[in-house]
Amino acid sequence: MPKMRRKADLPSKPCATCGLPFTWRKKWERDWDSVKYCSDRCRSGKGKAQ
Repeated sequence: MPKMRRKADLPSKPCATCGLPFTWRKKWERDWDSVKYCSDRCRSGKGKAQ
């Protein structure tokens, strides 16, 4: 059984739109390097910087 990781130990990076940090998710496992936005809302408003 794999070891459990604490959320603080997971990688994070800033959102391209809002600039807030977001952490790694299991569903982004294969393409973490290409993930740029923290949410669908930020992705749809990518032209609008806050």
